[in-house]
Amino acid sequence: MSEAAKTLDGWYCLHDLRSIDWAAWKTLSSDEREQAMFEFLNIIEKWNKTASAKQGSHAMYTVVGQKADIMFMILRPTMGELNEIETELNKTTLAEYMVPAYSYVSVVELSNYLPADEDPYQNPQILARLYPELPAANHICFYPMDKRRQGDDNWYMLPMEERKKLMYSHGKIGRQYAGKVRQVITGSVGFDDYEWGVTLFADDILQFKKLVYEMRFDEVSARYGEFGTFFVGNILPSEKVAKFLYV
Repeated sequence: MSEAAKTLDGWYCLHDLRSIDWAAWKTLSSDEREQAMFEFLNIIEKWNKTASAKQGSHAMYTVVGQKADIMFMILRPTMGELNEIETELNKTTLAEYMVPAYSYVSVVELSNYLPADEDPYQNPQILARLYPELPAANHICFYPMDKRRQGDDNWYMLPMEERKKLMYSHGKIGRQYAGKVRQVITGSVGFDDYEWGVTLFADDILQFKKLVYEMRFDEVSARYGEFGTFFVGNILPSEKVAKFLYV
């Protein structure tokens, strides 16, 4: 049996995507809509305080296309906290005018290829990646993915050393986009329908296309990668929520 890769795990992650029932939202009076937005923004402010205390992070983006209207990405120390956040949001008035579009549950993950005598949880650079502050980049791209397990193209039957070599080559492509694209990898084996979630942040949205396309030619993606639905969006700062919801 091939050796399983050991992972380092950080904050738990929820991608919560929703569509807005604009027709129903329009039936509310201006005062009712204003009250609903006030209630929603109070929740966002709670998230901001949590982020300031370094006890989590979050991002909020509008989604381009028909798949959803809004995406929340939430990071917290426990799965229970994610559930509480989701439930609190579901109890708001605004949630009555939202339709669940997609969700993804995972945990921030790094493969542990450090020397055996080094404690990764004492490495500041690794801690910053396991417990990241999500950037306020202009754009987001999220997609889930698997490693293929078909015939001769079975990632999990490869020896550990070969997988390390392939992933090192794969990672070199990503490192070429340092400063252009910020990447957060989350593991979801046993948590959701795919094995990983990939979240990319960039100020120049074309960098997503360039990075993903270039990686298609790498063996890890070309031979072993299987991808789910892609979601792309634009940042939604708290101060622009009212404009977004205005009808």
